[in-house]
Amino acid sequence: MFSLRPTATFFTLGAAVMASTAAMAAKADEVHYNQILVRAEVNQEVQRDLMTVTVYTESQNSDPAKLAAGITDTLNKALGEARKVKEVTIRQGSRNSYPIYDDKGQKITGWRERAELRMESPDFAALSKLTGELLGSDMKMGGMDFSISDPARKASEDTLLKSAVTAFKTRAQLVTDALGGSGYKLVNLNLNTSGYPQPYMRAPVMMMKAARADAAPTPEVEAGTSQVSVTADGVIEVTMP
Repeated sequence: MFSLRPTATFFTLGAAVMASTAAMAAKADEVHYNQILVRAEVNQEVQRDLMTVTVYTESQNSDPAKLAAGITDTLNKALGEARKVKEVTIRQGSRNSYPIYDDKGQKITGWRERAELRMESPDFAALSKLTGELLGSDMKMGGMDFSISDPARKASEDTLLKSAVTAFKTRAQLVTDALGGSGYKLVNLNLNTSGYPQPYMRAPVMMMKAARADAAPTPEVEAGTSQVSVTADGVIEVTMP
């Protein structure tokens, strides 16, 4: 009698597993019944409202200590001028030095060093004026970039998210009507944003002008816009009459 109990238990568990599998298969068939993939996309031109400029100083000398001292002095002067402009955020960029070899590439004849200063501001006029003043000294233009600030990004994203959901609902209803359905229910929905530019360095395209002959030149800049997109991808289940 004791030997029959495991066998009976085995058959009972086997029946339970078969019943569970059948229920899961039926549920899976039910979930995928009359399901349609729907996609909607909305776009908006967003003004790039953040300007970043990189300026640098570069020099060479046979004495690395004198070279480093000269670079530091030039950089400190530029930092002093930049700190006077409250609208501009300043941070030091990369600084590196490397040896200069003779024609045979065997003997070090000197050293070359470069140090960068990066400035960022939503006030294009203030940063452009400062850039012109620094370029009139010992600094050189390294690059200029434009991006969308966090507040502007969030504002445009919130607006587009609402528009994308509305566009999705409109398209879902169109699909339902085309299939002759009496309604639909939302199975899942995914929202994705794209097009927000990260700062990227590029050679500045600008004209240099001066209000008077001895004035520091001021770069004229145009940030432009970026097309931002939000897509709504989802699955609906159409109810048939």
